[in-house]
Amino acid sequence: MKASKSFSIILLAAVGFLATPAIAVDGIHDNDHAALAQYYENLADEAKVKLQQNKSLLEQYEMHPYYFGRQGQDIKSHSSANVREYEKILRQYLKQADLHKRMAADQENRAINKARINHNPDTTVIR
Repeated sequence: MKASKSFSIILLAAVGFLATPAIAVDGIHDNDHAALAQYYENLADEAKVKLQQNKSLLEQYEMHPYYFGRQGQDIKSHSSANVREYEKILRQYLKQADLHKRMAADQENRAINKARINHNPDTTVIR
């Protein structure tokens, strides 16, 4: 009973997590790469938590398989699949966060260089 409850909770959490939008981010402008990097880092943190929950459930099963009864093998295979999936999701979110961090740094460098050009009185800027 206890195992099935925890399995149901984890399953519901996984489905809720996977239902989040992948491309469109509400409230963040497409060119705000610093905010997008932070958004993907937050998603990565959530994925880490869920990954640890699934690893913990898998560890509990491996330590005490007799607690889970007939459904033990299903829980083991499901948790293993969830661990693989969350590891993949975590890598994707971290990759997106890194990409947006680099884009934000590049954007910042362009803004600084543009300010230097506009500030230099020796150069003529046609606007």
